[in-house]
Amino acid sequence: MTTSVRRLPGWAKAVAALVLVLAVLFAGIRLAVLPGIKDLFGTDTHDRSGPALLKSVQDMSRYDAASGNFQVVVDLDKDAKFLPDAIRGSRTLYVGAGTVEAYVDLGQVGEKDVTVDDDRTSATLRLPHARLGRPALDPDHSYAVSKQRGLLDRLGDLFSDNPNSEQAVQKLAVRHIGDAAKSSGLTARAESNTTGMLQGLLRSLGFREVHISYRTAG
Repeated sequence: MTTSVRRLPGWAKAVAALVLVLAVLFAGIRLAVLPGIKDLFGTDTHDRSGPALLKSVQDMSRYDAASGNFQVVVDLDKDAKFLPDAIRGSRTLYVGAGTVEAYVDLGQVGEKDVTVDDDRTSATLRLPHARLGRPALDPDHSYAVSKQRGLLDRLGDLFSDNPNSEQAVQKLAVRHIGDAAKSSGLTARAESNTTGMLQGLLRSLGFREVHISYRTAG
C-alpha cells in the first residue's frame, strides 16, 4: 500500500519563498544597513512655522466648576483576515492621560430664572444642569508603551512616514476618558461648586438668603 504525498501548488511555493526573502532582507536592513543610512542621511529639524493667526473670538458665559484627570490604557489589535500576525497586523499598547471639564452655562439663565424679594435680602436662582466638556488628551503624559507590527507593516514604515500612526489609539483614549467622566460624578461636583460660588457672591452683595436649584437645560 502506497501513501500519496500531497504537494503544495506552485503559487504557494512562490509566495512562501517571497515571504522568506523579505524576512531575510528586512532582518539584514534592521541589523546592518539601517543604522548606517540613518547616520549618513540624518536630518536636522527646524521650526519654520508662521505666526498663529486669530480666526475668531467668542464670549464665554460658562462657569468651569470642576475638572477631572483621567488615565486609560488602550490595547488596539488589528488583524489581517488571511495572513498571520507575523506577516500583516499590528498591536499597540497606549497610555492616554487627559482632562474633562464640568461646567454650568450661566448664559442660559434668563429673567424668569431669577427672583429677588422687595427688600433685596432674598434671592432664588434656577440654573441649567452642569455639562461635561470635550475630553482633552495631554500629550506630555500620553505615550505608546509598545508597538508590534507584522513584516509587511514594518517594511512599509521604512519607506513612508505616517503622522497619523497613533491617531486610532488616541481617538480610543479620548472616547474611553469621556465615558469614564460620565460616571465619575463630575457634574454633581460642578453643581455643588457653582452653588457655593453664587451663594458666596450674592451674600457678599447683601443677600442674606440665597436659594439655588437646577433645571434641565433647554
